[in-house]
Amino acid sequence: MFAPVSMRIHPIFSSIKDFDGDGIPDGIEALIEFQDQFGDPTKACGTVIFELFGQRKYYPDPRADRLCNPWIGSLRTLQNQKERWNSTSRTYQFQLAYPQIRLDRNYVLAATFDTGTTRFFDRIVFEGTPKTKGPTSKPTTEPTTEPTTQPDQATTEPAATSEPAPASDSTGITPSSTQGTAAQGAALKGAAGATSQP
Repeated sequence: MFAPVSMRIHPIFSSIKDFDGDGIPDGIEALIEFQDQFGDPTKACGTVIFELFGQRKYYPDPRADRLCNPWIGSLRTLQNQKERWNSTSRTYQFQLAYPQIRLDRNYVLAATFDTGTTRFFDRIVFEGTPKTKGPTSKPTTEPTTEPTTQPDQATTEPAATSEPAPASDSTGITPSSTQGTAAQGAALKGAAGATSQP
């Protein structure tokens, strides 16, 4: 009743992976899901064969040339079951090493599972991410970071306030200060007295 009736390569969890954490992809992590007649995930016993192909776009069969030898995984023993079973996703997990794999190429991964009496088949397309190209030329001018003109500075200073010139007295001399006026008056009197004596 709970025997597998279908198989698929899980489309969400399966992907190109970096297995050793060095930032470079090392192959494909494939998760195989079996379903029983109720559509629920279940376990299976048998052998799975994985094959990796390039992609032919817009063809009914997208598989191009096979890129490497097949990977063979066993689910026939209790130890195989313990090593491969992922209880979170309820799938069997396989790490398929292929150091030549690239993130900017498309691949087709095919899987065939043989229980001894029944065979299941599925395939999935991994679509690569095209490389982005940077600008082919640098700008010829640098952006202006400072204003090219400065605010106008005042070219003239405020004119000094002129005071009215002091009026001249009867002698025709313009006094520069009160002390100067008194001194000049004493000098004039002295000169007048000198001329009046015999």
